[in-house]
Amino acid sequence: MVQQSEMFAALADPTRLRVVELLGEGPQRAGELASRAGVSAPVMSRHLRQLLQAGLVSDTRDPDDARARIFTLRPELITSLQAWIDQVQAHWDEQLGSFKTHVEEKRRTR
Repeated sequence: MVQQSEMFAALADPTRLRVVELLGEGPQRAGELASRAGVSAPVMSRHLRQLLQAGLVSDTRDPDDARARIFTLRPELITSLQAWIDQVQAHWDEQLGSFKTHVEEKRRTR
C-alpha cells in the first residue's frame, strides 16, 4: 500500500502536479506530457517514475508500438487522497465550530 506521504511528496513538485492535471484529461504518452508540461523527455521520465512509485499513475504499452508507454491517472488513489483531505477538513470544521461556541459563550458571560 502506498503511503499518503509518498503521494503528497510526489504532488509537491509543480511539474508532477501539472502532469496529474494533464492526465486528468485522459491517458497520454510521455512525449505528449513532456511537450505540454514544457520539459525535456529525460526530465519527464524522472517525474513519471516518481508518480509511478507513488502509485498516482499507471502505464501500459501501446498495442501498435511496444516501445511507447501510455500513462494513466489512477483515480482510486486520488479518491483516497480526497477522502483523507475530507476527514481533515471535517476535523477542523468541528474544532473551529467548538472554538466559535466557546468564544460566543465567553462574550455572553461578560
